[in-house]
Amino acid sequence: MATPQARGVIYIHSAPRALCPHLEWAVGRALGRAVSFDWTEQPVLTGSRRSEFYWEGPAGTGAALATAIRGWEHLRFEVSEDPTPRSDGGRWLHTPGLGIHYAQTDTAGNVVVGEDRIRYAMDVAGGNPVELHRELQVALGAAWDEELEPFRHASDDARVVWLHKVG
Repeated sequence: MATPQARGVIYIHSAPRALCPHLEWAVGRALGRAVSFDWTEQPVLTGSRRSEFYWEGPAGTGAALATAIRGWEHLRFEVSEDPTPRSDGGRWLHTPGLGIHYAQTDTAGNVVVGEDRIRYAMDVAGGNPVELHRELQVALGAAWDEELEPFRHASDDARVVWLHKVG
């Protein structure tokens, strides 16, 4: 059985200018072909740049891309992989202070929290609703979303909107 083809987006929310060519090289290596990003200034963080890159590849490419670019200081990014008929979607978020967070996503892009993670949150909370809330926020990646949100809004003036055929 052939590996299903997936697609997704890499959002480099902020990267130091000197890191930009290294990110292109790392992404190209993960995709198996040379890539070139369209970099713009990141208004939220002076001296940094931002870019969006739409990719296609075998299911699991999102994880390979996130792995290829994680670990660099001062880098904020998001990688998404749309689900296929035979594979789950995923979302990888990274900030310098929090590190990386992975979440499974459904066909609408919603984060899916699995049964085992919910059971773990309930066990850790031990009946304390405040602790349960905290654990579920961790499972959803709320801290990552909160830190990345100002950087996401900086892309509201992006020139291109990509629409993909559904169904």
